Amino acid sequence: MHVHRGLDLGYGWGRVGQRLWRKSDCPKLSERLNGYGAYDFSNGECLLWQNGWCNGEQTVLFLRELVRWRSGKKGRLVLIWDNAPCHVAKVVKAEAARLGIQIVNLPGYSPDLNPIERLWDWMRQEVSRGFCHGSVAQLIEACQKFIAQINLDPVALVDRLWPKFELDPEFEAKLLVPK
Repeated sequence: MHVHRGLDLGYGWGRVGQRLWRKSDCPKLSERLNGYGAYDFSNGECLLWQNGWCNGEQTVLFLRELVRWRSGKKGRLVLIWDNAPCHVAKVVKAEAARLGIQIVNLPGYSPDLNPIERLWDWMRQEVSRGFCHGSVAQLIEACQKFIAQINLDPVALVDRLWPKFELDPEFEAKLLVPK
């Protein structure tokens, strides 16, 4: 996951047919939080972990942190992931097997099946949308504070992040079926 320090893209007003020029005061795209996250459905708890770039080496460290975070809790550790290169690296698969982590790789282009994507959207809404943090350190602190806050209410957290595998017929009928 990547959360940028700067504002999300927005809109501006300009004359029709003319380019709108403005001096940018936004930070570079490289000024961002690169991190990993986990969501424990059983306990209604989230983990945000960051330690540099997202690559095979950092992913292995994240897996170890994940095992530490879950230590003492019941249940098998199943990690649902997309097929990002750092997730499918041989070193990552070997470490997951060594740690007893079952990895389920989602099909390509299926963010709706990954509950952590809802967490990232929620975090961006609350932490970075419409706001530019003074530094990456401040962004990281704000993201960690957000995770700590949502972990205070496990029921609301599970309710917000639980995947929706079924369509609501009334909702779909209103949106998709013209009268």
